[in-house]
Amino acid sequence: VQLQASGGGLVQAGGSLRLSCSSSEDISNIPMMGWRRQAPGKQRNPVAIISNLGSKDYAASVKGRFTISRDITKNTLYLQMNSLRPEDTAVYYCTDYQGAWGQGTQVTVSS
Repeated sequence: VQLQASGGGLVQAGGSLRLSCSSSEDISNIPMMGWRRQAPGKQRNPVAIISNLGSKDYAASVKGRFTISRDITKNTLYLQMNSLRPEDTAVYYCTDYQGAWGQGTQVTVSS
């Protein structure tokens, strides 16, 4: 599986971005997909996950602001990020939890 992430950028606090992660293979057969992020000098931490049955979970810091979804017709995973905060600044990676990672997309939130 090859994953390609996109959609990052520079946004002011309170703004929104939508990240996309396109897959080279049929994502309906992938049990779990998700987003993780890595800020400078910190570990790559989970942000949101979604199962192939549609169940979702979020890190406490983004719950209520971020929404993970997927479109199996487009083999694409999404992360809608609203009410962004400076502390959301990081490189965001998508993963299939089977070893495949997107290349990362930078999200920068200015105060």
